[in-house]
Amino acid sequence: MNLALIIVIIVAIVLAIVGGLSEALGWLLWVAIIAGIIALIVFLFRVISGSRR
Repeated sequence: MNLALIIVIIVAIVLAIVGGLSEALGWLLWVAIIAGIIALIVFLFRVISGSRR
């Protein structure tokens, strides 16, 4: 996996934990979900395009 993709996944997990613990920072949960979805899409795109070669 790409280093940037791993960093995005780690940031998404940290934001999800912080957003889940504090209601005042609830918007971070949405940011984490969006970042996680983007990371998943990028990962799946790399796996699919890599297997085609």
